[in-house]
Amino acid sequence: MTKLTTSAQLTKTSKAKLNNGKEIPVAGYGVYLVTKETANELVYQALKDGYRHVDSAVGYGNEKEAAEGVARFLKDHPEVKREDIWFTTKIPNQSHGYEKTKKQVEAIADDVKASIGYVDLVLIHSPKSDKERRLETWKALQEYTQDNDTLWIKSIGVSNYGVAHLEELFAWDGYKVKPVVNQLELHPWLPRTELIQYLTKHEILAEAYSPLTQGDKFNDPELLELEKKSGISKTDILLRWSYLQGFIVLAKTSTPSRIIQNLNALPDSGSVELPDYVVEALHKPDSADVITWGHKDPTLYKDGDN
Repeated sequence: MTKLTTSAQLTKTSKAKLNNGKEIPVAGYGVYLVTKETANELVYQALKDGYRHVDSAVGYGNEKEAAEGVARFLKDHPEVKREDIWFTTKIPNQSHGYEKTKKQVEAIADDVKASIGYVDLVLIHSPKSDKERRLETWKALQEYTQDNDTLWIKSIGVSNYGVAHLEELFAWDGYKVKPVVNQLELHPWLPRTELIQYLTKHEILAEAYSPLTQGDKFNDPELLELEKKSGISKTDILLRWSYLQGFIVLAKTSTPSRIIQNLNALPDSGSVELPDYVVEALHKPDSADVITWGHKDPTLYKDGDN
């Protein structure tokens, strides 16, 4: 059996290098299901607690407010610069296609440009349209990776893409800019071993959303036994597992007290560790338990599927 990683040198401020040379903070605060009314304050709190990476999306309905939270934090903390904070958003399925994507980027600019100036990363939120529109969206996004009058997007990537969707992109004659990340549902019950190997081969980092399984596995008997035996909370076990895989980890919460608790999965010691028996128990290379997207895996999407 492959030797499993039980320790990694990481801190709350650690960054990972992307294939375009830029560096992304490994700990991200996700604002999925965060209300429009609370997004500004929760993002501000996350940054105050030490996060330097905010993950939003057009589809979350809180992109503008999340960016405003970043701007307010920067105003109150002049020692922190805009370039110290990473802000991600995503193009929704209904905006796929060249002209629609350009209009969507204009709308994103209307939401965030006044507050944060530029966007560090824009992702195609999922492959769920068709080949022509996916590639047209990538064509449009490539154009914004230069210093663009509408909105400067420093990096572009994908989300919920499977190998077939990436192969389609790589084979396209208009392909110029490599995706820097693929954002995916990832946790011990959905490790996506083959897809992660493919991403590694192509120098594309994996971002883990729903690393806490949206609470779905919190009563899993095996996880509860590991928590009891190790004395490590189930939340920390799952977050540390993701960090040990080398993922960029996006922890989402609407509860202020849990924001810092999730970040504390990265200890001040600089060494993220799990006991051998915990890592071995959570090694489930053949598991494919999709919790999000109505339990239907978007990485397997084929054009014409519902």
